[in-house]
Amino acid sequence: MTIVPRVIIVGGGFGGIAAARSLAGTNADVLLIDRRNHHLFQPLLYQVATAALAPAEIAQPIRHMLRNFKNVRVHWDEVTAIDRTKRTVETSSGRSLPFDYLIVATGATHSYFGRDDWAKAAPGLKSIEDAYELRHRILGAFERAEMEAHGPRRDALLEFIIVGAGPTGVEMAGAIAELARHSLVRDFRSVSSHCAKIKLVEAGPRILASFDAKLSAKAQKSLEALGVEVLTSTRVTDIRVGSVLLNNEPIDTETVIWAAGVQASPAAKWLGCPADHTGRALVDVHLRLPDDDSIFVIGDTAALIPKGATQALPGLAPMAKQMGQHAAKVIKSRLHGQAMPDPFRYRNWGTMATIGRNKAIVDLGRFKFSGFLAWIAWSFTHVSLLYGFTNRLSVSSSWIWSYLTWQRGARVMLISVQHNMTDKEA
Repeated sequence: MTIVPRVIIVGGGFGGIAAARSLAGTNADVLLIDRRNHHLFQPLLYQVATAALAPAEIAQPIRHMLRNFKNVRVHWDEVTAIDRTKRTVETSSGRSLPFDYLIVATGATHSYFGRDDWAKAAPGLKSIEDAYELRHRILGAFERAEMEAHGPRRDALLEFIIVGAGPTGVEMAGAIAELARHSLVRDFRSVSSHCAKIKLVEAGPRILASFDAKLSAKAQKSLEALGVEVLTSTRVTDIRVGSVLLNNEPIDTETVIWAAGVQASPAAKWLGCPADHTGRALVDVHLRLPDDDSIFVIGDTAALIPKGATQALPGLAPMAKQMGQHAAKVIKSRLHGQAMPDPFRYRNWGTMATIGRNKAIVDLGRFKFSGFLAWIAWSFTHVSLLYGFTNRLSVSSSWIWSYLTWQRGARVMLISVQHNMTDKEA
């Protein structure tokens, strides 16, 4: 009887899905495990948080995405440990699943730089649950401010602070500014377009540090035109419920959004392998553990420093997809007894960020541009990267409607406003 090799993929993000699709049709039993039943297009998650899109528009059931690949199965389960000696993956359901090849693509989560106590007052944005929480806080702040008389309490409700000025922080700040200035103003009687104050806080000397300095400056100018106050060289020294300390100066606020840092999943601890300072597993040029050529780590969970470079590759969606495809290529070469492919090489097609309506920046290496054309390029690229025609059509339609009307169609709050009120407020 022929023994079919088993490949287990842990994680249904960009890297895990790319690996599973690349292994389709091979002589291998492929099992993808994820604790959620859906793949999430994280680059547009901030639009769910700011009521521009509904969750279903940027998510797809994993089973649906892989339904045509007969040798690929999906388990809705959570991995709790990996036993390298027994070659098994342990799950929260009590299963012990054997593997011949393992691809770990478990992504990253928020990092509060040792201050995990800040998480309650300053949630981040990594999942649909996070987006719902932030949407409730943002929309709830306007709803509660409408019922308050002018004064410190009302000012605190309409003070929005975003910590971290990378792409997520910049896009979130621009989206909240447009929400406050244009989308909500006609629906309220007490809250006007200039009541909300949005502060974008960055510890470094400029926003979007990974972009060209000129593009960074243009992005800051665009944010300021929207009414966002950009505070560079400013450190968060403490975050409490109801206030934040910036360079030890207190500011009363009810809404703090964390976009300052990420840390890898605990995969390196599961594997008992060396990791970098953010917890990413160190891998070789084929994305394998240095001491185990059957275990691959990809995406945000992997730290690969290219030859001649001083820093590991960035945690971007295109990079994760390319890593997933490469890991699958290596496995297929071994299954078929073929020569190893060339070492992994990241093909950087550029980076981009949107600041708001008609404004974005695009860095393609030699070619850098901003403004309306960059916004069109950003929009087209993100729609094309979505999985499924239905999602592409739905997102495109939502954007066109929002562009023509300034309206945001996903403003339903699933949790009662009273739920988050203090006893005094209630």
